[in-house]
Amino acid sequence: MGGLTRITIDFQQSHLVFPILIGSILALLGLAILITRRQTILAAPGHWAGILRQMDKGRFLGVLALTVGYFSAMVPVGDLWPNTGRGFLFCSIPFLFLTGLLFLHERRPASLAILAAVSLIAPALTWWVFGEVFFLTLP
Repeated sequence: MGGLTRITIDFQQSHLVFPILIGSILALLGLAILITRRQTILAAPGHWAGILRQMDKGRFLGVLALTVGYFSAMVPVGDLWPNTGRGFLFCSIPFLFLTGLLFLHERRPASLAILAAVSLIAPALTWWVFGEVFFLTLP
């Protein structure tokens, strides 16, 4: 009976719970879409080729590279200040700014100032809410 009332947390792996959970849910939803819409998907190979021809490959590949860099850097940066969430904070600010810059069509000073403000405020506010309100540290 003691096993049902006892909780153990492996702090070395605890930050992976939500990404694994969300990734699993997304994979299951994707599989459900593939199964339920398989005939429509298989009947439209020309449609997918057209999408690949028309897509903005620079932005697509840029976002992929930024996302891989963001997640790859978060833990090593966070290890400099363990259990403070600064890895999230210090990686999210440039990630948001560079991603926004990638999709910004008009790079006027006002647009860049707004992008810089959002890139600073949004991660800082998220970091504060998780740390102070929910008592959760981010990577």
